Amino acid sequence: MRQTRIPCLMMRGGTSKGAYFLAEDLPCAGPLRDKVLLAVMGSPDPRQIDGIGGADSLTSKVAIISRSERPDADVDYLFAQVSVEQAHVDYGQNCGNILAGVGPFAIERELISADESLTPVRIFMVNTGQTAVAYVPTPGGLVEYAGDTRIDGVPGTGGSLIVEFEDIAGSSCGALLPTGNAVDRIEGVNVTCIDNGMPVVLIRADDVGCTGYESPEQLEANIELKVLLESIRLQAGPLMNLGDVQERTVPKMCLISAPRYGGAICSRTFIPHRCHVSIGVFGAVSVASACQVPGTVASTLAQVGSGDRVRVSVEHPTGEFTVELRMSEGQLAGCGLVRTARLLFEGSVMIAGDIGSKSVNA
Repeated sequence: MRQTRIPCLMMRGGTSKGAYFLAEDLPCAGPLRDKVLLAVMGSPDPRQIDGIGGADSLTSKVAIISRSERPDADVDYLFAQVSVEQAHVDYGQNCGNILAGVGPFAIERELISADESLTPVRIFMVNTGQTAVAYVPTPGGLVEYAGDTRIDGVPGTGGSLIVEFEDIAGSSCGALLPTGNAVDRIEGVNVTCIDNGMPVVLIRADDVGCTGYESPEQLEANIELKVLLESIRLQAGPLMNLGDVQERTVPKMCLISAPRYGGAICSRTFIPHRCHVSIGVFGAVSVASACQVPGTVASTLAQVGSGDRVRVSVEHPTGEFTVELRMSEGQLAGCGLVRTARLLFEGSVMIAGDIGSKSVNA
């Protein structure tokens, strides 16, 4: 049996981990590429024992990157969420954590030249058509992964990497409030459907019999709650212009409650069926944005300030995630995030079968 050797960098971006590829090293978009990515991660299998996935949706992610032909971008970034237990690859969303590794990857792979101190990398997010700018620390022209910046959900510290966004409202659904309402009622529950980089359905925890302070394990064990959330999610999908979401990982479901630890709001996020120990980058942006939109289920719970730049701390089971929202005449104008990233290994991942000229004898 022949195998194919595919160059790959495994990187941690924020609180996620994934395989980063040059687009030219993978098959073109289509069933063959999906088959390759499933094999890379070892899906479908709850342990992903025959691949490099970590048996968790947060570690079963892929970034596909190429030089951009756009005048406003240096690189194009396509995110792929590889299902752990199903033979499915979803391209219908962004991942802001994996995004944090795109700038360092582009420099490591010499897609762009590094400056002597700080290198801005303009990134076109293919999934949703928006652009971000990652400011990567590059003293001496090399990516600096070490530093004293700490983010919840990651042990230790790393180099501070700033990611700024301009217009991500409605990136997947076409509008910040895709249903046109600040509140909708589904299954007798008030919900807010919002998309500021990630489609999210927000529900006040006490409206579904929870406190919002339960551990992920406690919420995972609440089968009645999970059935209700999935019913709401499936009905929200078409209302949010996402169509049938039965086989998709969006929208995310998020229970919210009043903050406990000095933040703006407390969250428990299902992605989409498992309650996770943290919150994703764009998920946090959407939750934070809902805190600033009058009339949402979050607006009366949230404890936020005012001004042209508002910092919103979203509490989650393992800490908090701070989003800086830029406001203009009372409207959302953009946001910025602080992340860290780390190169974990550089090499080749082996795929059984021949997908082109890279095949080798195992």
